[in-house]
Amino acid sequence: MPELPEVETVRRGVEPHVLGRRIGQVMVRDARLRWPVPENLPVLLRGRRIESTSRRGKYLLLHLDNGDRLIVHLGMTGRLLVLQPGHPLRKHDHVDIELEGGVLLRYHDPRRFGAVLPWSAAEATHELLAGMGPEPFSEEFSGDYLFALSRGRSAPLKNFVMDGRVVVGAGNIYAAEALFRAGLRPGRAAGRVTRAQYQALAEKIREVLAAAIEQGGTTLRDFAGADGESGYFQQKLYVYGREGEACLVCGSTIKRLVIGQRSSCFCPGCQK
Repeated sequence: MPELPEVETVRRGVEPHVLGRRIGQVMVRDARLRWPVPENLPVLLRGRRIESTSRRGKYLLLHLDNGDRLIVHLGMTGRLLVLQPGHPLRKHDHVDIELEGGVLLRYHDPRRFGAVLPWSAAEATHELLAGMGPEPFSEEFSGDYLFALSRGRSAPLKNFVMDGRVVVGAGNIYAAEALFRAGLRPGRAAGRVTRAQYQALAEKIREVLAAAIEQGGTTLRDFAGADGESGYFQQKLYVYGREGEACLVCGSTIKRLVIGQRSSCFCPGCQK
């Protein structure tokens, strides 16, 4: 599933092509996404100018000139592609948004687990974004924040940092890599991690995510950026998917645990 770096990569790829452009025709070919596309979406979008883009967790936001926003969620297999009008259709091309100046935004999603939804300016928040934790690059997110929130928690540390109510964006791959860099085992109880260790972990979460964003996200079978090209952060992974291989730092054999029904690799030499 595309995670925060993949969505940020898409946002950065899309933004230069859409800023300041007005929306023309909107074509919804298949509204049956995980959250169905509303019938009035073309009416709501037509004639509106895109003023800015942003991201909240794994949700891409297009901000319109009337204060409304368009939420795009890539789900597991979604892509938001920048094309020219009239580009040949493929199966699973569900939504087209034509912009002035000869730009076409196309939402493509084979599994239809994503969303293309309006968010009215009259609504202070959207149900999909409610209850989300802070952004990892925000001032709110810190080692002190993680330490205070973790007191008394027996949940595995990896599950704790992957909880979107704690912090957004630390998905399976990035949590595993951040824990490795911080020298902490994924199965350790969250409440038994020290303040200093959480300070290191917060720093490594930001470090890993920033590196992934810079390099275009992690290569996954179904992910591609706005230009259709796959990311390549996978080349930099230390533990994720490397069970049985030698640690690139200490040479120990990478081990695998199953935590919360998810596979989690770690180095028994580097992580305590």
